[in-house]
Amino acid sequence: MSKPTAINDVEFEQKVLKAGSPVVVDFWATWCQPCKMLAPVLDDLAEKYSGKIHFVKIDVDQNPKTPAKYNIMSIPTLLVFKNGQPVSHIVGFRPKEELRRNFDAVLG
Repeated sequence: MSKPTAINDVEFEQKVLKAGSPVVVDFWATWCQPCKMLAPVLDDLAEKYSGKIHFVKIDVDQNPKTPAKYNIMSIPTLLVFKNGQPVSHIVGFRPKEELRRNFDAVLG
């Protein structure tokens, strides 16, 4: 079963910027209620896109450098990276179908 992988600031470059496939980065925190609502949606999408898109999550409280670098002001925020560059920016809880359309567009 494919689920989002927790990463930290140190792993970000290797797991996201140097990844061979698109990567969805979930910026979240343990105290964030919309983040908790989004988690099962992302679990399901990670399963559906297994082998096509990699899903990771980074706790903004434990790893402040990466959110600061990408100007993450609200959580949850999803950044979709392709070829080491952010190509999509989604702020707040969004319905699964909206996220699927966004991810399908990234895949082309």
